[in-house]
Amino acid sequence: MTLLVPYDGSALSRTALERATEFAAYRDEEVLALTIVPEDEEFARERGWVDEGESVDFDALCDRLEREIRDIAPSATVVCRRPEPSDSFTATLIDDVTRTIREMADESDASIVFIGSENAGRVSTPVTSVGSPISEDPRYDVHIVRHTE
Repeated sequence: MTLLVPYDGSALSRTALERATEFAAYRDEEVLALTIVPEDEEFARERGWVDEGESVDFDALCDRLEREIRDIAPSATVVCRRPEPSDSFTATLIDDVTRTIREMADESDASIVFIGSENAGRVSTPVTSVGSPISEDPRYDVHIVRHTE
């Protein structure tokens, strides 16, 4: 079994990765850190990945996020993915990110998904959070990190 941690570089995602690593030692499970990098400059700017006017370099960003992950969890497996755009006219980029997390949870046979994002802890179902759709899947438990302490 695997402990899946979507990682975006935010303080809460770092804390989620730290907690998953501690929990992995207790349960003797693997930690899989998943970074999702859409080709969307606004999304990247909102997360502090690129500056205004700078384009997203997928490989460079994946490398940078992997180095951050390795500093926190040296033995974690790291996967960087681009979400496939949905064919649905009503799907948002967040829907694409959520779908990518759920697909990775399924592929990795995740037992627990550790969610730590800037939006997941604000309210139970914010519009821009991946927390609610991820927590609806009964195949795995979900640990939502709301505090960095």
